[in-house]
Amino acid sequence: MIINAENALVGRLATVVAKKALNGETINVVNCGKAIISGNKKTLLLDYKRKQDMGTHTTGPYTPKIPERFVKRIIRGMLPYKKPRGKDAFSRIKCFRTVPEELQNEKMETIPGASFEKLNTLKYLRIEEICKFLGGRI
Repeated sequence: MIINAENALVGRLATVVAKKALNGETINVVNCGKAIISGNKKTLLLDYKRKQDMGTHTTGPYTPKIPERFVKRIIRGMLPYKKPRGKDAFSRIKCFRTVPEELQNEKMETIPGASFEKLNTLKYLRIEEICKFLGGRI
């Protein structure tokens, strides 16, 4: 199954992807950089910067700076990834920044419950912008 993450709220997208992966489906998430996190821009950026600055460079915690890894990390938070069932489900999920060539001719689905249009506010931020702020090369 191929899911298009463009203009989708990443938390709602992650819950659907995690459930389908736990049920045994292989899932490819494309356009991860264009997914959206709702909230105030300044607050979101400062929060992720604070998380990045915690710890040391050798002991972590490590914050992903690449959009596809950033989304995959959010999906991992919805899975019991320390248990065998969660590890298997996590290995069935693949995230891509854009649409790869081998998946271009396939049918992509969008998740209606994760649509950006469901937001009541205009305060949101794209994953690409967060990763760029954290120092990722995009």
